[in-house]
Amino acid sequence: MTEHAEWDSRYSDAEQIWSGNANEAVVAELTGATPGRALDVGCGEGADAIWLARHGWTVTGLDVSRVALGRAKSAAEAAGVTVEWVHSALLEADLPDTGFDLVTAAYAALLRAPAGAAVRALLGAVAPGGTLLFVHHADFDLSEAAAAHGHDVADYVSPDDVAAALGDGWQIGPGRSRQARVPATPPTSSCGPGERRWTAPTR
Repeated sequence: MTEHAEWDSRYSDAEQIWSGNANEAVVAELTGATPGRALDVGCGEGADAIWLARHGWTVTGLDVSRVALGRAKSAAEAAGVTVEWVHSALLEADLPDTGFDLVTAAYAALLRAPAGAAVRALLGAVAPGGTLLFVHHADFDLSEAAAAHGHDVADYVSPDDVAAALGDGWQIGPGRSRQARVPATPPTSSCGPGERRWTAPTR
């Protein structure tokens, strides 16, 4: 099964997978930020992208699941905001050479690729002077949960992979972890989020 088909199948198993609310880490880190062009990698059902659009950002939402993007589009229309939805994996995406002022990857299941291509694509999407916000699961061992779905966490890009690939001039923000508030429905992970934030050099 292809990555696209696998995620379509997962989303098709339920009417809604995620809460419909923007990730708390995204809200905490970006409230008050000067809006510009933003790319939401692995946007899912679109909550983060919609929140960004509501706060003045020009947003592109990227995901491999056509089912998720259909829900994201409907949610954006209901919210009265405009988002460009792109059905593609990061490595296959036709993104502008100028990059984005903000790239978010909140719990994005980004598969590793030969020669670090996935990480390079993530960093390459950030415009000079722009910000990369990488939100991940903190203080939680995902190995068992991933194995239950037939996955190996070692196959996916981690925040340490990104940090190791940073070139000269990148500014490293403080890493944070926070306690997540978990609603009863829809079911979500009970582990708190952690985030890493990097600012690209003004090359």
